[in-house]
Amino acid sequence: MNSKIIIGNFLKCSNEVEKGSVQVIYIDPPFNTQRRHRLTPVDDLGFDDTWDSDQDYEYFIGRLLEESKPLLKEDGTLFFHISAAEMLIPHTVLKRHFKHVQPIFWKKSRSKNNIKNKPGATIDVIFRASDCAKPLFNVVYQPLDQYYLEHSYTNKDDVGYYALGHLTTDRTRKSKPERMYTIEVDGREFTAENGWRLSKEDLEKLIAEGRVHVPKKKGGNLYRKLYRHENPGKPVTDLWDDIHSLGQGGEKREYPTQKPIKLMERIIAMSSNEGDTILDPVAGSGTTGIAAANLNRNYILIDQNPDTLEIMKKRLDKKN
Repeated sequence: MNSKIIIGNFLKCSNEVEKGSVQVIYIDPPFNTQRRHRLTPVDDLGFDDTWDSDQDYEYFIGRLLEESKPLLKEDGTLFFHISAAEMLIPHTVLKRHFKHVQPIFWKKSRSKNNIKNKPGATIDVIFRASDCAKPLFNVVYQPLDQYYLEHSYTNKDDVGYYALGHLTTDRTRKSKPERMYTIEVDGREFTAENGWRLSKEDLEKLIAEGRVHVPKKKGGNLYRKLYRHENPGKPVTDLWDDIHSLGQGGEKREYPTQKPIKLMERIIAMSSNEGDTILDPVAGSGTTGIAAANLNRNYILIDQNPDTLEIMKKRLDKKN
């Protein structure tokens, strides 16, 4: 693998990365919290997230994006991670630099037990930004929720438990003329008032394979059988509520603002392919590198804090 770690200020060493060579850039910058982040109260490991003004913070974000964007491939994607409380400034700056900006909401914790004066903060925002109308995108899956599993897969045949998937078009959609046909199953004829979702040939194939649920009562509709054991999960949405922060997960915290490996694996799997290069210009503990290596991608990790070098090396060596 062609991966490397660079210790230095990204704004000064971005020229060490070839322009147009990076498929995914993940930026997890300071969040404008006006706090000193340390691993423990008596530890120097960490960084200061203090700014003289919002304008200074906005300038910093703008410079990060100015140096990052030229490094992306044409169909590449930049992800920008921020707390929900501070999402306004990055969103505004991202819209200046990219044509397409989509927020993804990460529910990082189940609940907060120390609530006193305001609602608990459980949401981070990960902006997905690109100039390309159709950047590289792989469908990844989130687990099905327990309620859906218990209440949808209630039918059973010799193959297994299955849910019902629609085969007919609803009235709000205009059906193609060739989808207005009659189909015969077990000597019974079925029509779709607003048309079928499949061609007659494809529907006949499903019927021959035993993958169509036939209603017992007259006047019922045909449904596709969606088997539980074949379901990889639900296609990823813009709400991620199945990955929890380190405080509620099983990973050891090595750096104050460390993110879960599973979170980074989802971002990387969704927007790159094996052999692609992933860049993290404020890499911290190197989680992006671990996730990239897990998925057979190359990584470039940059951080200006020299204390992070040993942490990144230790975690990456343990992985390897």
